Amino acid sequence: MSETDSFIEEVTEEVRRERLFRYLRRYAWIGVVAVVAIVGGAAANEWRKARAEAEAQALGDALLAALETQDAGSRQEALAAAPVDGGAGDLVALLVAAERLSAEQPSAAADALRPLAQDMDAPTLYSDLAALKLVMLGESGGVDATTRAQLIERLSAPGAPYRLLALEQQAYGHLAEGRRDAAVQAARDLLLEQGVTPGMRQRLAQLVVALGGELPQAGSG
Repeated sequence: MSETDSFIEEVTEEVRRERLFRYLRRYAWIGVVAVVAIVGGAAANEWRKARAEAEAQALGDALLAALETQDAGSRQEALAAAPVDGGAGDLVALLVAAERLSAEQPSAAADALRPLAQDMDAPTLYSDLAALKLVMLGESGGVDATTRAQLIERLSAPGAPYRLLALEQQAYGHLAEGRRDAAVQAARDLLLEQGVTPGMRQRLAQLVVALGGELPQAGSG
């Protein structure tokens, strides 16, 4: 290699280095930002996780402390004051309603259940449970016959989590309205459903027999 060729190669190499340095100076910040974003994102996730755990712990402690309160009125107040957010509020509403029922306050219990029963954004297990409890309260909770029938129709839809319990309440509703034949038929139909628990089967059988009906034969229907 001649001295001229060697000189040209050295100059070319220097030019390459200079270009590389310029690129680094111009675009290195992108890499830095990417690294910061990755590290910062991981830190943010850990912070959110720690915060969620702390909030759950605080809620659990508050609920336990409330439920351990001896006085019924103070227990209700403590539950209502629990630090809740999102789905935790649904659980607290159910607990408050249960406490009010224990204190023989069906109307107040219904007041705690209605917002949750009407909240279509709440988990179905919670909103439908609140609706089922309203059905069971009936007139004692200020739930009229029309509203009760509408709730039962919703709760007894195929695939609904409390479908069988809603159908059982429908049979009791027929009886309360003086429709004995409809109550017997509803109970007989429900006895043929898959998934009926032994306890429910016993209650339905007692209803049918008490009303003078005949129990369906196994495998019929």
